[in-house]
Amino acid sequence: MPRVSFTGHLRRYMDVPSVEVAGATVAEALAAVFAGNPRLRGYVLDEQGQLRRHVTIYLRGDPVRDRAGLSDPAAPADEIYVLQALSGG
Repeated sequence: MPRVSFTGHLRRYMDVPSVEVAGATVAEALAAVFAGNPRLRGYVLDEQGQLRRHVTIYLRGDPVRDRAGLSDPAAPADEIYVLQALSGG
């Protein structure tokens, strides 16, 4: 099962430990995480279910390709990292 991990920024607002969940795509893995912590969904996804502008998800060390549908395939041994993107200068 893929492991989903969150950066310290989100952990400051709520308890979001790394967790192994079932899911064949990034969207399915996140849905499993959100089922156990529904409030987390609003920090990661917008009202249309798309990745928020200042959130980035890495799968196998690379940014996900599908930011809208999160359809990138996730293998059982994959690591999915959810972090807040930094902007500004």
